[in-house]
Amino acid sequence: MKKLIALSAAAVMASSAAMADVAISGTASVSYDDGGADPSGTTYDAGLSIVGTAGATTVTVAWDLEADTITAIDLATSIGPVSIAADMWNEDTSEAAGTDDGDGDTILATADSDDTSVTVSLDVPVGDLTIALDDSGDITLSGTFAGVTISHTIQDGADSTTGSASIAGMDISLTNDGGDSTWSIGTTVSGIALTLNSDTDITAAFGLAGNTLTVSHVGKVAKVDQDDDYYYTAKADAYTTVAISRDLTSGATLTATYSSSDDSLTLKAAVSF
Repeated sequence: MKKLIALSAAAVMASSAAMADVAISGTASVSYDDGGADPSGTTYDAGLSIVGTAGATTVTVAWDLEADTITAIDLATSIGPVSIAADMWNEDTSEAAGTDDGDGDTILATADSDDTSVTVSLDVPVGDLTIALDDSGDITLSGTFAGVTISHTIQDGADSTTGSASIAGMDISLTNDGGDSTWSIGTTVSGIALTLNSDTDITAAFGLAGNTLTVSHVGKVAKVDQDDDYYYTAKADAYTTVAISRDLTSGATLTATYSSSDDSLTLKAAVSF
């Protein structure tokens, strides 16, 4: 009996050691949408994330349980200042080829292509500046100066520059990508978290009697014509959503969302673990 207990204890210790560097997390949700003027419907979603770590190397697997498919397998490691990232999952994109439904889908070849890849990058600190170089030839210069964080990427085609700072209680971000500029501002006033961006999207979130109330206004979208890489994006009117969420004692979160885009109400119960 003592030998059996000792063997059992050894087995438990071995199992614990094997699982010590493996982290499993996940999410699950169920949503009911009354559809507004359209028919109602219920949707489900569940997924797991499995992360294995050995020293400075990690492998991450994303598994969509509801669709019963792997969605990502990524390996990240480093050799001194050199970082290596490997996308080891070849996603099946053949079904998406030819999709032209007005939401700006990428134009894909009719034959499915191999989208696995390996990216090698080098980060070298030079004073307050970090210089990064990857195997595609892109060079990124980044650093924080007088409270302003600047990142500039030199790449084939069009360079990109991003700057962010906290000024007088406001978080400000500005990005210029090949001549196209976008910006966002976030601040908190009397306990209300406000965000505003260059697309005229506005969000206000605040606590209300144990609930979180979030009011969002999504700006209208102008039609974008098709180009060599993307199908067209249809014109869309502006709309507003109001969401009330509450953490339940069961560990789940219940959210009720009203959208003026289709006059619908959606009830969603979600849990993360």
